[in-house]
Amino acid sequence: MKNDLFFVTFAAHLHLLYHFMKYNNSNRREAMVFRRFGNKGWSLFSCLGREVLIGTLSVATLLHAKADGAGVRPLPADTAAARTDRELTLREVSVTGSRAPLAQSQSARMVTVLDRSDIQAAPVQSVNDLLKYVASADVRQRGPIGAQTDVSIRGGNYEQVAILLNGISICDPQTGHNAFDFPVDLGEIERIEVLEGPAGRVYGTSSLLGAINIVTLTPQKTSATAHAEGGSYGYLSAGARANAAAGAWNNQLSASYTRSDGYSRNKAGRLNADYKGGKAFYQGNYNDADIMVKWHAGLSVKDFGSNTFYGAKWDDQFEHTLKTYTAIQAESKGGRFHLRPAIYWNHQEDRFELFRGNEQASPFNYHRTDIFGVNLNGYFDWALGRTAIGAELRNEDLLSGNLGEPLDNPHHIKGTDRDYGYGLNRTNISLVLEHNIILSRLTLSAGLVAVKNSWNHANMRVYPGVDASFRLGRGWRVYGSWNTSLRMPSVTELYYSVGGHKADKYLKPEELSAIEGGLKYSSGAISASASAYYNHGRNMIDWIRRTDEGPDAPWQSVNFTKINAVGAQAALSADLRRLLPGQRLLELARVSYNYLDQDKEDRHNIESKYTLEYLRHKVVAGVKMNIWSNLHLALDYRFQERTGTYTDPQGAARSYRPYAIFDARIDWRAPSYALFAEVSNIFDKVYVDYGNVPQPGTWLVAGVKVNVF
Repeated sequence: MKNDLFFVTFAAHLHLLYHFMKYNNSNRREAMVFRRFGNKGWSLFSCLGREVLIGTLSVATLLHAKADGAGVRPLPADTAAARTDRELTLREVSVTGSRAPLAQSQSARMVTVLDRSDIQAAPVQSVNDLLKYVASADVRQRGPIGAQTDVSIRGGNYEQVAILLNGISICDPQTGHNAFDFPVDLGEIERIEVLEGPAGRVYGTSSLLGAINIVTLTPQKTSATAHAEGGSYGYLSAGARANAAAGAWNNQLSASYTRSDGYSRNKAGRLNADYKGGKAFYQGNYNDADIMVKWHAGLSVKDFGSNTFYGAKWDDQFEHTLKTYTAIQAESKGGRFHLRPAIYWNHQEDRFELFRGNEQASPFNYHRTDIFGVNLNGYFDWALGRTAIGAELRNEDLLSGNLGEPLDNPHHIKGTDRDYGYGLNRTNISLVLEHNIILSRLTLSAGLVAVKNSWNHANMRVYPGVDASFRLGRGWRVYGSWNTSLRMPSVTELYYSVGGHKADKYLKPEELSAIEGGLKYSSGAISASASAYYNHGRNMIDWIRRTDEGPDAPWQSVNFTKINAVGAQAALSADLRRLLPGQRLLELARVSYNYLDQDKEDRHNIESKYTLEYLRHKVVAGVKMNIWSNLHLALDYRFQERTGTYTDPQGAARSYRPYAIFDARIDWRAPSYALFAEVSNIFDKVYVDYGNVPQPGTWLVAGVKVNVF
């Protein structure tokens, strides 16, 4: 058994391809057989040794498990032992690329995975919209089609979540408002992994309350696709992708363009939520028996009306962003010690206009950020278990028109008569040590991260964590964890003192410790989980204003208070075709719920942008149906109730109102093409996610995708 378990932990590096069980003439079930193995070096969450449990959308636990709960064991291909009635075939996921890869079933953390089938069935046009269907995620949109969205997890704010592309951090130290400027379309994403809770010993200074990793699709065969779609509010989008595979080499190039007139107008009658943007992405890999090398380069350019994003008094704001992403990663396959080095460079530019096209009324804000990083992860097995080590060096360099310290030698801003007169440079070093003990029923993982940041001459800080998971048998597993993490303040929080804001450059880092425990169950047709967690945050950063000082009181960045949060989650998903054999209409169904209550120091006459606003209740549910032949229908529902208040343009404080939204998508899927039509907010619900920014009403979209070859 011990050898079997170790074999599984090693095999977590492999991408398992599977065949569904079928019935032979004697009606005996045939178990799946693994025919071929592949490698996915940038999968994120196996580095934590976590079980991938679908807690939000309707996909089963992604592993192959023994029906009697006797452990998780890959089947030898093409042998009689691989075909028994006691085996269960569950849907597959790759959990490769890690500091210490472990079998999925041995985990002690909650990870939500949105796989390709979920992405294809969802009535959305952006990653931002898709994350609305994660019960623990708070998605606060300021604009559609991914124009600008703040995403948080378990009551935190948008700055407290690490955002990764193929396992590489793309967080922006200037601000997290534009963190979701991905250079890829939804159709190019293989899956989205959402880690819930602190991950400090893995991702250091950004993952205070979780991490979101976007894993791009790499077709194994030469292919080409094209898509086009259009809909309400002048929405149009078109793109194409081409992939060339030859032996150990694979290269892919894609590009797209999207535009919309927007759904709202300012007081002067002009559109103020319009959008246009382009994306381009190149990725490649080389994979042989000894080494795997992956690389990518991406571009995202956006122009969008910012409505009243940063103040209700200004209803014609505008923003331009440009981001480029480059990275190269490698992984050794042979030998006792496994190494995974990576190097990356992210470049970001943005221009904010308080009055669109009118710099005389208010100077535009210009920012340029360059992030360079290099990391090295490795692990080895020995008599006492599996040990992982890691190190990262990350340098963040900002040039700005108004953020940071005054520069001795200002840099000229191209295309203007202005200079970058301010800036900030800081370097973060993190060291990680983790050890895993694997027994027949129990898995114990403990480790720590040591972090040193050059900003404000901060001292070295150490953040430990421990996870435990115990298999009860027949699909049941109980788990518990205690983890700590931190987050460095963004440059905006430290220095933004314009437009009614007053920042504090001496802010302390946020720190959080979290305890979580829960129960998971998985069978061939049912996947369920229930958990409870407690978060204790210190020096939490927020923008607050004193309402007793009138509507013109400034917003101030402060280490606001200590926060104690208690939450609970529950999720249930079912493969209805396996649960209800004989019927062909219903495919999948799921429901999930998240509850949160935050206990904080009571401060009267305080309005908060983030700390005092959170989702107390969120319910997500949906069903997928096969109406007829290739015709599929997906129905989705979400309800949320938010605490907190906001100030309207007249200066009055208003409470957020709960709301429920219904969405639907119908599509025809053929081997060489697909047609779809979808509608968001079917009943035209009027609601706000943030302040005075109204969200779109009913939005219709229809489109086509063609497989060229």
